[in-house]
Amino acid sequence: MTPHHPSAPAREGARRRRGGRGRGTRPAAAPQPRPETSPTPPTDGATFADLGVPAPLVEALAADGITAPFPIQVATLPDTLAGRDVLGRGRTGSGKTLAFGLPLVARLAASDGRRQPRRPRALVLVPTRELANQVAAVVDPLARALGLRATTVFGGVGQNPQVQALAAGVDVLIACPGRLEDLIGQGHADLSAVEVTVLDEADHMADLGFLPGVKRLLDRTPATGQRLLFSATLDNGVDVLVRRYLADPVTHSVDPAVAPVATMTHHVLRVEAADKPAVVRELASGLGRSVLFTRTKHQAKKLARQLTAAGVPAVDLHGNLSQNARERNLEAFSNGTTRVLVATDIAARGIHVDDVALVVHVDPPTEHKAYLHRSGRTARAGAGGTVVTVSTPEQAAEVRTLARQAGITPAVSVVRPGAPEISALTGPAAPYVEPAPAPPPQPAGPAGGRRRRSGGAPGAGRTSAGRARR
Repeated sequence: MTPHHPSAPAREGARRRRGGRGRGTRPAAAPQPRPETSPTPPTDGATFADLGVPAPLVEALAADGITAPFPIQVATLPDTLAGRDVLGRGRTGSGKTLAFGLPLVARLAASDGRRQPRRPRALVLVPTRELANQVAAVVDPLARALGLRATTVFGGVGQNPQVQALAAGVDVLIACPGRLEDLIGQGHADLSAVEVTVLDEADHMADLGFLPGVKRLLDRTPATGQRLLFSATLDNGVDVLVRRYLADPVTHSVDPAVAPVATMTHHVLRVEAADKPAVVRELASGLGRSVLFTRTKHQAKKLARQLTAAGVPAVDLHGNLSQNARERNLEAFSNGTTRVLVATDIAARGIHVDDVALVVHVDPPTEHKAYLHRSGRTARAGAGGTVVTVSTPEQAAEVRTLARQAGITPAVSVVRPGAPEISALTGPAAPYVEPAPAPPPQPAGPAGGRRRRSGGAPGAGRTSAGRARR
């Protein structure tokens, strides 16, 4: 495959440097990432067209109200559009999805490759289903603008629609590692035609233990393809991926490893344990959108129910929900039907909802990276936002350490329910909403047993929500 691109000679040179190695593997003396970090060019006056983005994509962006590139896009697009391997570092909400989505579809459209059944031409690996859907929401309109087709693959849902989409042929496959490996094992997917591979949120994939699967998948892609890796940090084995799979990569970093956002304000509210539920309820009762983080799935579900019963409608988001329930709850939060989302750390990555005014750490996270990623649900794309950590006396030392490691200096207040410091953070309280009545109990089946669907065996008609999640 020879790309029809002005910078094809540069790419061919990179391929010659890769010559002689098998698919997805590196010789012992693989080139190391460049030690210097490329400076971030100024964004003043820069346009997507100036950076080399094809006109149809510029038009598609403009139709969506996107006209000015973010720093990570300004920094990386000249190299990614030229076919270079790129390592991009930037905090959550910095615009990384467009930074890889634009060159991905542009290079596919300019190449000689053609769509084939079960053989995607580009692969984007992501750690969670939510992030897969968020990436697809950005990439799919760009792909369609150039006559390309994109699809998603992840666990927690039935695989048949995914198998059918792959069989029909896709250009861009956005996938979670576990389900993709399953489909490859069943013969439904083949990565031998992949021209561009993207690893998004690589550090989070490492945190979740996905790196062995990621390596197996990368080993199935052609070693001559372009590879892009985007990550907030390079710890927990991400550096190994860079050394093994990226050829002489250009490194662009638009944020330091610890990168608090200038438009985000941080607060710690110290409360007695007995006062904590009431303080949390008051924090959730403002007119703006808020995301409340808990450490466990059980706590997220319980808190969402308690808030709703108190007249503050809330939905939960955690790993025990089926994919349909996740999407339903996230849609309710996105469209404003519900202003409060109670989530575990599953929502700290890949969930982008505009105008989240407040993030509340109901339970302080266990480490500073989780704090930054949770907090990144607000103050996105240059907007302002407020982050509050609720701390009981026994958590005070833990929260001080967390703030120091995250590079922030929060305003600390000792409060009780009704304190003016709380209303100063939330603004006016939203009107009380009468909780919906509980549904009537379902009649039991014969002999008090569970009803079966007529004509079906036990378990017939069961949805994918009950299947093991990957």
